[in-house]
Amino acid sequence: MTGTASLNGFATTLAMIIALLPGLCGAMDTQRPEIRGFMQRMSTEHGFDTDWLDSVLADSKTQQKILDAISRPAEKTKPWRDYRNIFLTPQRIRAGVEFQRKHHDRLQQIEAETGVPATLITAIVGVETYFGRHTGNYRVVDALGTLAFDYPPRSRFFMSELEQFLLLTREEAFDIGQVRGSYAGAMGPPQFMPSSYRAYAVDGNGDGRRNLLSDWDDI
Repeated sequence: MTGTASLNGFATTLAMIIALLPGLCGAMDTQRPEIRGFMQRMSTEHGFDTDWLDSVLADSKTQQKILDAISRPAEKTKPWRDYRNIFLTPQRIRAGVEFQRKHHDRLQQIEAETGVPATLITAIVGVETYFGRHTGNYRVVDALGTLAFDYPPRSRFFMSELEQFLLLTREEAFDIGQVRGSYAGAMGPPQFMPSSYRAYAVDGNGDGRRNLLSDWDDI
């Protein structure tokens, strides 16, 4: 009886602690001071409507699996020999050859205009997302929101990236809730973070948008 009571008491205490911890799971609490401050700054510096920001962030989900993933990234735990076995496979090499064949003209044009070798572009896209096959299934607003407000070691960096993401979606008229990427908020076949996206992406086909999510001319 005493053991059962102790176990029940422990479970109750643990549940209370989890309930008091902000942002471990579920909808983001936009009443938190740091989130209110972020929204106010976005309004003051960039002209965003605070009610709209409140709605967007309240609709986003803080996810424990994002915090778990950022705490043990594969690139810090896997030695090169393991990565080599992933990237240098006959299937991936064939996919790279096919990618270069399919996009040959555009790759040559980019190389001529920028000096970036077509082989380097191919390698980046191949390593990052297997030529666009694996671009990530996390909503970027969820990933960046989780890391901005619930990952203290790099909160400043990810808060800046959340700012850049909000600006990006406004500039390119993306549906903010539909943009998906990695657990860290990287997007598209080249896996650009929002700041890199805004700084370096170009409109490759003249349609008025820099769409690295699905437009291979821009990528």
